[in-house]
Amino acid sequence: MHEVVVTGYGVFTAFGFGVQALKEGIFSGKPAFAKVSRFDSSRYRAQYAAEYPGEAPTQLAVLRECVKEALARAGQDGAGAPVLLGTDGDHAANIDFWAAHATENQPEGTGVLHSLPAMLPEAIGEEFRLGRPRLAFVNACVAATNAIAYGAHLISIGKADSVVCGGAYVVNEDLFAHFDSGRALTTEALIRPFSAGRKGLLHGDGAAVLVLESAEHARRRNAVSYGSVLGWGLAADAHHPVQPHPQGRGLATAALAALRRAGVAAEDIGYVNAHGTGTPRNDPAESLALRHVFGDRAGTVPVSSTKSTTGHMLEATGAVEAVITLLALTEGLLPPTAGFLEADPECPVDCVPHTARPARVSRALSLNAAFGGANAALVLGAPQSLE
Repeated sequence: MHEVVVTGYGVFTAFGFGVQALKEGIFSGKPAFAKVSRFDSSRYRAQYAAEYPGEAPTQLAVLRECVKEALARAGQDGAGAPVLLGTDGDHAANIDFWAAHATENQPEGTGVLHSLPAMLPEAIGEEFRLGRPRLAFVNACVAATNAIAYGAHLISIGKADSVVCGGAYVVNEDLFAHFDSGRALTTEALIRPFSAGRKGLLHGDGAAVLVLESAEHARRRNAVSYGSVLGWGLAADAHHPVQPHPQGRGLATAALAALRRAGVAAEDIGYVNAHGTGTPRNDPAESLALRHVFGDRAGTVPVSSTKSTTGHMLEATGAVEAVITLLALTEGLLPPTAGFLEADPECPVDCVPHTARPARVSRALSLNAAFGGANAALVLGAPQSLE
């Protein structure tokens, strides 16, 4: 099995494009939420989201910038690298792309490449002359995490030397309306993960692309490692179409599988970037999942929800939060949970409230869950010399 290292990443959130903008926003603990400006939200209960200022970008546009940043940071052109992206599709950008590009390689009658989600990895692959497969992951809020896990798997078994993977989501009225009608969105301008008085989540713009490589391949070309993907785990709890298992069974199963694959004990994890949506049902279930994973130590492991500053970025969230977790490992600084009011007995975790916390951590866990009972976990390691 080949060791998987991260040699580049690019990121976009409501804080702006690039890693520096992300660092300044995340570690400040100041949320990016504001009144929705892209559409008339007056008909909805909720009024707020974390939007990038100005005209709404397309998923294709933000992915393009993230790929440029990731490949530049990695010091390579990505030639031959599979493209694996979490996405819900990007209608206007995809239609424009396929109006200008032929698809001679598509089997006649299949329509596969013309399905909207599949167009994004194909468009990115064509533009940057990347390799294949070019796959879209569409399983909601674990989509980007699954893309990273699959990319790491391809490298670990020797099927690829390098992979370009991640995800994108841009706040739009369609999904905003669905979440609002389901009473998932808070009416406040903040979300309050793991806090008493939490009322729901808010959406946020986001995208991130990571370049993964085998350590051998990175070493041969004198690349720099920004961290390692040590393990990954996926699980389905099959409890409810939209609610998590109340005991966090699926999330705990995914986390334990990731630890086993990494060969890492729970005691070795020094930080958890939680799914932490700030909803009444998710946070207690996730707290119980952490209790199952960490036992009595669950209340002392630092566990922050960076959705409290970025918002929930749906298909992109796992990739953005993986980058945030890598930054925490690199910077020796744990991002805070904003919006915290007071402790909730149902959520007995150390959520790093309000203020970033200095801490040298070598291994961290990043967790995500999605509608349909899907759960995903990554074990990430601090940067190591490749010499």
